[in-house]
Amino acid sequence: MKLRVRLFVITAVLILAVIISHASVGTTQTYIVLYRDNAVVADATSAIAQAGGTLAYSYSPIGVVIATSDDPSFPSKLRAANSAVVGAAATAAFGIQLREEANSDTSQPAPTVGTPAPGNDNLSGLQWDMVQIHSPEARAINGGSPSVVVGDIDTGLDYLHPDLAPNVDFANSVGCVGGVPVSNPVAWIDDNGHGTHTAGTIAAAKNTIGIVGVAPNVKIAAIKTANAGGFFYPEAVVCAFMWAGTHHIQVTNNSYFADPWLFNCRNDPQQRAIWEAERRAIRFAMQNGTVVVSAMGNFSDDLAHPTQDVISPDDSTTVPRAIRNDCAVVPVEVPGVIGVGANGNLQLKSFYSNYGLGVTDVIAPGGDSILQRTAAAANGRVLSTWPSYEPCTRQVVDSGAKYCYLQGTSMASPHVAGIAALIVSAGIPVPSAVAARIITTSDPIACPDVSIYAPFPSVSNGAPQVCDGGTAYNSFNGFGQVNALRALTN
Repeated sequence: MKLRVRLFVITAVLILAVIISHASVGTTQTYIVLYRDNAVVADATSAIAQAGGTLAYSYSPIGVVIATSDDPSFPSKLRAANSAVVGAAATAAFGIQLREEANSDTSQPAPTVGTPAPGNDNLSGLQWDMVQIHSPEARAINGGSPSVVVGDIDTGLDYLHPDLAPNVDFANSVGCVGGVPVSNPVAWIDDNGHGTHTAGTIAAAKNTIGIVGVAPNVKIAAIKTANAGGFFYPEAVVCAFMWAGTHHIQVTNNSYFADPWLFNCRNDPQQRAIWEAERRAIRFAMQNGTVVVSAMGNFSDDLAHPTQDVISPDDSTTVPRAIRNDCAVVPVEVPGVIGVGANGNLQLKSFYSNYGLGVTDVIAPGGDSILQRTAAAANGRVLSTWPSYEPCTRQVVDSGAKYCYLQGTSMASPHVAGIAALIVSAGIPVPSAVAARIITTSDPIACPDVSIYAPFPSVSNGAPQVCDGGTAYNSFNGFGQVNALRALTN
């Protein structure tokens, strides 16, 4: 697997490296410019030019502009000349990489009711994850509606994969690398594999071959956010959510975090500008009908009690820093986002999965190759679609199509995005109502004996993993494991 983007995939050994790309003085950099009152001023183009920059793209509804400049003093010049600018941050230092195994119309028609998708495909017997959340029973009732679109904010999509091709939404797919939306399929082809894997869990077609996704009748839109070098920049995150909101994409899956610092601290001027721009874009999407589902991350961290970040930055020397609750992970800790932890085939939290009271909403199968290998899950991982042209260490081939086993909260999140799509297909389009249905129909799971996690302390501070709360809600499992059947029938 190519090592290209900050993804929530994890190998059997929990080793993650963040590599930050710093632009040198005098080279052209990309900036996020943040304006007051969610409004871009009328003379933004000329003001940016006078400060030594060029306006690349304007996201007027949220008061964010993407600009470029080769003048290192551009941010200070722009802020000095224009009081409407509250922040301007270069994004080069906010691109990250992990080592791991145009406007649409503003109407939003009601989705047509989904149709059943009963039965199995050739590799369904390997999908322990789907059995665990009662997905086969759910899609026998409602396999989703083709009028419902899930935007997979990820590394792109192999739109020729035979298990995905029937459901690819070309009109709503986009490349967001650089912060400027490009609809040409060349801009959103998957050059990593991760996006194709998450897409298959959401919406692999019921077509006799390979696997079946949670919602095999819905459409999947690729929203590519990683460049060819494997870097995931904030301007791409803003672009992705603005695209989802303006195109009224009903659900987005987010299997990544969007800052080179594991925790994004709002008391830092640069990080605050990035955080606020991303938060505005996510809020815009939700206000326009988008359900936002996000992976929790793979550092065994308690996100509710962060104390130290020893992972970032990794531009040559990692600098440990003390952090507090004003430091957050994007997008999972943005208000309104559904936070998803990972578990394995024994329905225990995966050894690597982040957790936290107030952050974990639900848990879903992400795999666990160390603590939870079973007869059904022989290698502990989750099987899904994979590009034919990308290598995979643990692959299965069916009818010429490639499938790959991976594990991580990246694999858990798309299960929940698929269930959200089924709920929307059943006639519940409001994001808050969809989230409530997912939460209230989950199966509660009590805290486990945490002694099994002793070999896997927090990567950030070395603290042992501790599960807080009761069966109804706790830091490991949230409100419980998602249940696709109950989400449709309760």
